[in-house]
Amino acid sequence: MDPMEPAYGSVTLLLIAAAGIVVLLVLIIALKMHAFVALVLVSFGTAIASGVPLADVAGVAVGAFGSTLGTVALLVGLGAMIGRLLEVTGGAQVLADTLISRFGEHRAPFALGVAALLFGLPIFFDAGLVVFLPIIFSVATRFGGSVLLYALPAAGAFAAMHAIVPPHPGPVTAAAEIGASIGLTTLIGVPVAVIAWYVGVYLFTQAYAGKVYVPIDDSVLTGHHGGSSTAAEGEGPEQRRTPPSFLHVLAILLLPLVLIGANTILSTLRTAGDLDEEGALVDAVIFVGQTPVALLITLLVATYTLGTRGHSLADVESILNDALGPICAIILITGAGGMFGGVLRYSGIGAALSDSLADLGLPLILSAFVIATILRVAQGSATVALTTTAGLISAAVATDDPSSVQLVALVMAIAAGATVLSHVNDSGFWLVSRFFGMDVKTTLRTWTVMETTLGLSIFVLACGLWLVG
Repeated sequence: MDPMEPAYGSVTLLLIAAAGIVVLLVLIIALKMHAFVALVLVSFGTAIASGVPLADVAGVAVGAFGSTLGTVALLVGLGAMIGRLLEVTGGAQVLADTLISRFGEHRAPFALGVAALLFGLPIFFDAGLVVFLPIIFSVATRFGGSVLLYALPAAGAFAAMHAIVPPHPGPVTAAAEIGASIGLTTLIGVPVAVIAWYVGVYLFTQAYAGKVYVPIDDSVLTGHHGGSSTAAEGEGPEQRRTPPSFLHVLAILLLPLVLIGANTILSTLRTAGDLDEEGALVDAVIFVGQTPVALLITLLVATYTLGTRGHSLADVESILNDALGPICAIILITGAGGMFGGVLRYSGIGAALSDSLADLGLPLILSAFVIATILRVAQGSATVALTTTAGLISAAVATDDPSSVQLVALVMAIAAGATVLSHVNDSGFWLVSRFFGMDVKTTLRTWTVMETTLGLSIFVLACGLWLVG
């Protein structure tokens, strides 16, 4: 849904957005209102205050809610089922044990982060994080301490790859909008993501966030609080003595990576004109490599190769059904967060910002970062901030005529601004909060700060690229 013409000036719109965020925090933190109810309430109130016609308020809000669920619900649901099967069958424990044995016990958080960086190359943030949940909880249970010590390096790795590296939609769209090479963006983006993750996520977690104690709460996977329900699922001693092999588990986790990677390669070749526009085999590979389809295929493989080990099909059906119950609240809260962000976008904040920031006279790379940051804070979505900012600065890019490396640096700077300050209007904020059992205040002081250190690390690297480009 295209944004409406702004009813007010940019200052007024920003004040309305800020007031909405403050009210939301008060409702959740001070008045203990359920996050889902508070987000819906504030979404309607913000729409009315920002000048959306009363007849359109419900349609705009519900449309944004549905749009968010359309991208999140399938991924979270399928990923939760895959994760539950990995947890119940012992696959997550096998993977965790192997990773820890290779990296050493003291580097368990680093091992999880490296694995997430690899898996995060083609897989979106939501799907990757859900699949990694059982591994994170397994390692955290084994070594103890705050779950954040293990969760943030993995979650931050997915966030870094999602923000910077094609084929994720934000960097792809931003690169295309300003004329940067997608191939060069990928080649430069991967090392930038790794370095920024190490500095902005891993070191930050070791120094601060990992010391914020959050108990292990794997109820998202087990359906109840307080530990694994493997025994409760009827897993007998024989099944516990014969877990799946590491290669079996790795193959299941690599399957969506391979399918999505094939989709990416063939789609890129077709776009470049190296493949015919028509071709049944290529169409089929592209179809099975779309993220929801790839996860569905992975779930089917996991069901009939992992789930049936020591379980009847009726037991497997029960396991998968139990996986969905605990994530209902997560999906609804995530959708409501998307509703709030959608209302802010529809109110015309992007257009208002472009008018007010056009004459600031900032260096192009700094202007890109500032605009993306404001859009990120105002409406929540990193992808929207990336794509909108690229459109806003495209005219200035054409005028300045930067080099190919500087164009990539601009994509990185936009990605940096679109990463910082994840808060209550960001659906990812609520995913992390609910997955790891954190209240809003704890999520703000850990995840929000970590996303900011990650974004600033990306921006510093982007400035370096700009100077040498």
